[in-house]
Amino acid sequence: MTFWATLPLFLMSVVLHEVSHGWVAYRLGDSTAKEAGRLTLNPLAHIDFFGTLLLPFLLAAVHSPVVFGWAKPVPVNFLNLYHPKRDMIWVGLVGPLMNLTIAFILSLLLQLGPSGGLSALITVGVLINLVLAVFNLIPIPPLDGSRVLAGLLPPKQAVWLIRLEPFGFLILIPLLWLGLVDRFLWPSVRFLAAFLGVNL
Repeated sequence: MTFWATLPLFLMSVVLHEVSHGWVAYRLGDSTAKEAGRLTLNPLAHIDFFGTLLLPFLLAAVHSPVVFGWAKPVPVNFLNLYHPKRDMIWVGLVGPLMNLTIAFILSLLLQLGPSGGLSALITVGVLINLVLAVFNLIPIPPLDGSRVLAGLLPPKQAVWLIRLEPFGFLILIPLLWLGLVDRFLWPSVRFLAAFLGVNL
């Protein structure tokens, strides 16, 4: 499966992930994403130079089996939410839930028995979305899992977690390099794929 064949699936998946954050935040009282023009399916509004462009091209260069990355996070002002502490959980969860929904829909398409390249493309789409869902649930800022955890923690600990956000990727990079993320990521992805009846 070529990089250029999977790129549209990747872009669709990360754009829907981010738009869902903004849409739920809007429904729960925060119009920041709407005012910033981010409640759109136009991928140009969501491009992050490293996560959407450079990283996928680097993965293609090393013949990675899956295109991976992220879009520019949708801006959310949690203080504008009707119930900030509770609602940030829903805003955080909806992105991974969107990716799980896409993976589920694609798994249903596989049940129709497409052949050859189309079957392979749909399978890669399932993989992309399961990776996005599981990776984003890691509770390290600015990933979505940190929003969920902050909403569950007592206020003092939640503030401490949120303040880690400027250093989040500095924490993630060594975890990725040491393979610690892989120990959680891939078993979870394989479990979810098996639950959906998809053979990765």
